[in-house]
Amino acid sequence: MNLNPTIEALVVNLDNAFHGRGWQGTTLLGSLRGVTAAQAVWRPSNGRRCIWEHALHTAYWKYIVRRTLSPRVGDAFPRSPSNWPRVPQTPDEQAWRADISLLKTMHEDLRTVLVRFDPRRLGRVAGGRKFNALTYIVGAAAHDSYHTGQVQLIKRLMNNHL
Repeated sequence: MNLNPTIEALVVNLDNAFHGRGWQGTTLLGSLRGVTAAQAVWRPSNGRRCIWEHALHTAYWKYIVRRTLSPRVGDAFPRSPSNWPRVPQTPDEQAWRADISLLKTMHEDLRTVLVRFDPRRLGRVAGGRKFNALTYIVGAAAHDSYHTGQVQLIKRLMNNHL
């Protein structure tokens, strides 16, 4: 990459929380690798989130951060409701793969915006929101890491339950 060093560091941070080999251990995409649709909808107990919901939730927040940094007219997240989109009515392997693909697309869209982002805007409050752009970008990576832990915990509980 031939980027501003700050932007490059932010891109690396975002990518290391999402895919590849993160120094911290499992990445978000790594935590989803090998999970079946049936496993993705398993809940530790009533009222608790499933892995599929965590995947959609992280996709949604990648979309929100991308939109905060670079809004596009008419651009809407393809799932509802916002923040914690519903698992499809038919939670089969095809739907699960489609939602993993959506997560990857939201990551790539955010990454594309970040690569083109003007580093002079990092300290500015972004898109009429509460925080500056830097906070949202760093937060997106932290958010992936947080939900990676949630997914890993659900997988451990599921393995102990079965």
